Amino acid sequence: MNELQLKLCDIQGRLFELSAEKNYNSAAFVKAFMTSDTAKQLDSKYNRMQWAGEEYLLEEVVDAAGDVLAADGEIFSNDILYWIGYIYRYWHYYSGENSAKIYKQAPVETMKRNYMMFHTMDPVLAIEDLKEIHSQKQ
Repeated sequence: MNELQLKLCDIQGRLFELSAEKNYNSAAFVKAFMTSDTAKQLDSKYNRMQWAGEEYLLEEVVDAAGDVLAADGEIFSNDILYWIGYIYRYWHYYSGENSAKIYKQAPVETMKRNYMMFHTMDPVLAIEDLKEIHSQKQ
């Protein structure tokens, strides 16, 4: 993992935190982001979106998602949201899988449920455990 990749993991974590600050339903936001064109652009080898800050990325997701991000529903804590965002981006760099595929393996409910056990683990170990949980469901 190079410095730029780790920085993008941090930006995505902060993006997920910012969604709570704006009172977006956390589960709806995470799903909207992970299946968005914005996430797809971040997944590419090089894209201008990788130089954008979390505020700009949030605007992109909100503009595309529209009413899906209603301000009702559960808003997760900043710690949980940061970890979910960070791990999803780390997962992409670790495995090469795109955001939509990662989300299918570990939807937001799985991430939230396993946060307490996995958030102190090395990201690679957490990702491998999340992949194992997914494979056991198959």
